[in-house]
Amino acid sequence: MKQILALLLLTTGCKKAPEAFTADNATQDSSANEALIEAADQLWEDRGNKDSLTQALSKYEEAFKADISNREVGYKLTRGWYFIGDAHESELENKLAAWEKAISFGEACLSINADFKATLEKGGEKVEAINAATIDDVPCAYWTASALGKWAKNSGIAVTLKHIPTAKAYISKVGELDNDYYYGAVDRYWGAYYSGLPSFAGQDLNKSKGHFDNSISIAPGNLANRVLVADYWAVKSQDIATFDENIQYVMAADTRALIPDLQPENEAEKKKAAALWEKRGELFLDPPEAQPLQEQPPVYEEPVEDTVEETVEETTEEAPAEDGAEDPAEGEETETTEESETPAE
Repeated sequence: MKQILALLLLTTGCKKAPEAFTADNATQDSSANEALIEAADQLWEDRGNKDSLTQALSKYEEAFKADISNREVGYKLTRGWYFIGDAHESELENKLAAWEKAISFGEACLSINADFKATLEKGGEKVEAINAATIDDVPCAYWTASALGKWAKNSGIAVTLKHIPTAKAYISKVGELDNDYYYGAVDRYWGAYYSGLPSFAGQDLNKSKGHFDNSISIAPGNLANRVLVADYWAVKSQDIATFDENIQYVMAADTRALIPDLQPENEAEKKKAAALWEKRGELFLDPPEAQPLQEQPPVYEEPVEDTVEETVEETTEEAPAEDGAEDPAEGEETETTEESETPAE
């Protein structure tokens, strides 16, 4: 197997991952960027729209150049460019370019950690440098690894094998620091990892399924968990029942009834599911007719405005005495007639 790997690397070359983003003449005056970041944040909310996301990333990049120590901005650039490649680009060349940008910003974001940066400057490897990561580095570490994995996988088997150790080290550290990060992200990654590996390089479908089951259990409303178990594990295992159940669930889901913060991402997953469903006959040998969906996704209910019921108290006022009316004679009995009031409808 070592001879096969060596031959692959020799014949395909060693494609390097993008270098970390650097900002010339960077300053630390983050207060000057508040308005810029606020405008980018507003555009980010509509990231399901490519134009809005592209504009947001342009503003974030400008802000990052002015203050390259801003982790939140670095994280948004990494995650945003990953999403551009994953959801908004259709041509492979454009996808790769977007993921390269994500990796570049991600490495810059991780380098905000002085110990991570120092290890690299001393000639250390990234798999060593990531050991210095803290909980603050989790978002950048995860999205850098995700972009690196997508970029490598779509650049060929040799590139994939070359960069697996770095992506694996990053995700391992994320799992150590925050195993529940981003709606089952760590288990979702390992599920795809163990299915996506070539059989000679450590593919393990049992481990893959276990991780996918965990990711769905952690966040059933994250549709990416279901799309990946279908696309990776079910196809590799030729388990059409699992494929059908998960893909039909995603296509039937109303993203408004799921995780609000993930609505743009979940809408993108619905498109992926529809594309996979169209390829069902190609992915499985002589597939049977699909069975009806067993587990129904949540139903969206329109929010009901709170209404305040007004209680009208009706009071009976005594009629004023008429002029000239005589008081009842002392000792004379008077009859009082009680009238029942009919409540207003």
